[in-house]
Amino acid sequence: MKTLNLKEIEQLLLDLDPIPAIEAGFVEYSKGKCNVPPVGELIMDKGEVHIKYGCVTGEDYYVIKIASGFYDNPKINLPTSNGIMLLFCQNTGALICSLHDECYLTDIRTAIAGTITAKHMAPSNITAIGIVGTGVQARLQADYLKSVTACREIVVWGRDPEKLVSYRNDMRGRGFNVTATMEMDELCAAANLIVTTTPSHEPLIMADQIRPGTHITAMGSDTPGKQELDSGILAKADVIVADSISQCMIRGEICHALNQGKISEDQILELGNIIVNGNGRTSDDQITVADLTGVAVQDIKIAEAVYLASIK
Repeated sequence: MKTLNLKEIEQLLLDLDPIPAIEAGFVEYSKGKCNVPPVGELIMDKGEVHIKYGCVTGEDYYVIKIASGFYDNPKINLPTSNGIMLLFCQNTGALICSLHDECYLTDIRTAIAGTITAKHMAPSNITAIGIVGTGVQARLQADYLKSVTACREIVVWGRDPEKLVSYRNDMRGRGFNVTATMEMDELCAAANLIVTTTPSHEPLIMADQIRPGTHITAMGSDTPGKQELDSGILAKADVIVADSISQCMIRGEICHALNQGKISEDQILELGNIIVNGNGRTSDDQITVADLTGVAVQDIKIAEAVYLASIK
């Protein structure tokens, strides 16, 4: 068995581009080629743990991933997230590699999912990128979007003025022009590609704030209790996409909209299918929403890529 720590994983990723493999994974998932059981979940007073696992049928490996979020950790100088990915052989069940990534691979594959979604669903002329939140994922989403858009204008929303200043300074150093705001109206008026990255349990963006031609990628609502978007936004949307329809029916923005009767199941498309069919956006005037709750096929593809790079 091979063991990789965070520093080794970070180094290996410098020479890797996992985007094509993860994009192919979404297609395989939507074609029914993946065995991905429901998410395991442990919700506690101070944090939450997600267990995601699965395989692509007929391929070499399967993955079990444990990832946690303890949102008060920064107060005691610890990172919010932690975790590990375990790569096993499909033929024998033998543990092949332990990737002690401390949730880094989850962060990267999540950012890549946002990039793939924007590639297929964002309007052709992006005026500004709206980032809701100021944490790790808020930074990674913007960084990875560089591969699919030339836009370097960011409007970032947050509740904490110090975190907004920190985000603005960091992202200016990465080549972006950044406007920081505590007013969601300002973000929605300027940005037509919006990415939400928070663990909010109540809507942050309301339907009347979204203008025609806007695409929203909602990343943060990955448990049944979380919600970042007013369900009226999904009711207003011309196209609604889930990374996994079955998963988004029990968690995420789609779950809330379905439960409130704002949308019906037959309105929902799946990301892997729009990658193949090209029907994510057919007009720059459309409002489009992608609900990304995180699917184990992303973990399979990135863990396999890092392991194979380590044995070259």
